[in-house]
Amino acid sequence: MAPPAAPVAPARTASPTLHFLRAASTFVLDILTGRSALSPLVPFVLFFLDAVLSGLVIWKIPYTEIDWVAYMEQVGQFLSGERDYLQIAGGTGPLVYPAGHVYVYTVLHKVTAEGQNIFLAQIVFAALYLVALAVAMACYWKAGAPPYVFPLLVLSKRLHSIYMLRCFNDGIAALCLWVAVLCFQGRHWSLGMLVYAWGLGTKMSLLLALPAVGVVLLFGCGFWRALRLAMVLVVVQLAIAIPFALENARGYFGRAFELSRQFYFRWTVNWRFVGEELFLSAPFALGLLAVHVALLVLFLSTRWLRPAGVCSPASLFSRIVMPIATTCASPFSQSEEALLSARAVSPQFVLTTILTANLLGLLTARSLHYQFYAYLAWTTPFLLWRSGVHPVLQYGIWAVQEWAWNVFPSTPISSGAVVAAMTVTAGLVWWGAREEYAPALPAKKQESKKQG
Repeated sequence: MAPPAAPVAPARTASPTLHFLRAASTFVLDILTGRSALSPLVPFVLFFLDAVLSGLVIWKIPYTEIDWVAYMEQVGQFLSGERDYLQIAGGTGPLVYPAGHVYVYTVLHKVTAEGQNIFLAQIVFAALYLVALAVAMACYWKAGAPPYVFPLLVLSKRLHSIYMLRCFNDGIAALCLWVAVLCFQGRHWSLGMLVYAWGLGTKMSLLLALPAVGVVLLFGCGFWRALRLAMVLVVVQLAIAIPFALENARGYFGRAFELSRQFYFRWTVNWRFVGEELFLSAPFALGLLAVHVALLVLFLSTRWLRPAGVCSPASLFSRIVMPIATTCASPFSQSEEALLSARAVSPQFVLTTILTANLLGLLTARSLHYQFYAYLAWTTPFLLWRSGVHPVLQYGIWAVQEWAWNVFPSTPISSGAVVAAMTVTAGLVWWGAREEYAPALPAKKQESKKQG
């Protein structure tokens, strides 16, 4: 006779609390990953919260004077009739920005009672910050970034400081860059170039994005129109320079676009760990320039120009450089230009390419000061997402970067973290961001060109 079967324990049912937690986590996860109808509300909620935070920053945190008084002194000399750039200076040194900076701060000089109403200036810069945030969010959304990336756009302590507690011109230049990107995403090429040109005329830091802007325009509107838009960029710089160039053209262009400027070691955020002797040396500056050029060639030949069939430095030379150099004409036929414009130039392509070029320029810059974070803060989150790494790693790299930029004064460890975060981001985006760089031209045509 078989032994009686052991009694079967009744199945445990999950508690209502556990059910609620599971449902809540699924609900939140769906929102953050873009699978919920509520996902589009995330940027609006974050924007509102950041607007409140911006008001609290102005109200509660004391303003710190760095360059505002110098800007106002320089503008005062301009308004008094001085047009020789070499003679315009403020408490922190000579005027070293293009004429767009002078015109923008002339308006601020008038609005803020010759710079005396700092509170009003802070309100103006808070508004500029919020406009820039809204535009950056729009660029992210058009490029398909999921909602979980957006909190990183509003969490930067340093970025709030740059706009609202310092009133730096970098915030204005960065705003122009983001507006230009949004225009390019919407295929408003002329308007985008005008805005970009004005930003460049405010601070030459926007030169870092120029190689990618050139690629976007070449693919988006064709060689000849891109060439005309490049001329617009030059004409805008010449036009805003007229009052100063008529007085001393050499002095203006030498001072406003000074590429050989010597930087002070005590202010560097990124190269503290190399030591002052190496930092000030000519070989170090030339080495950084060489690395920058090498990185641009790498990304041009293996990523940015891949839609046109370029896959190596050799093909970059044969497919793009040689046809332009030898014939002064487009390297593409009309049908190829149409295909590239239709298939390659997506909002994601525009944003990934321009932000990557910006990152490479910052990575190899001779010296970054704290205000340069205006160009980096909203670059890193998108590129980390496009790299395809896990969101936890995205947030981790961002946190390291944010910490490093808030160490004052910088230390060898913090500056090493600044460079490491940018290096890792550049490497990850090169490896992971490939979807937007899929070939757009027919493979058979590419092969026939190679054989010919």
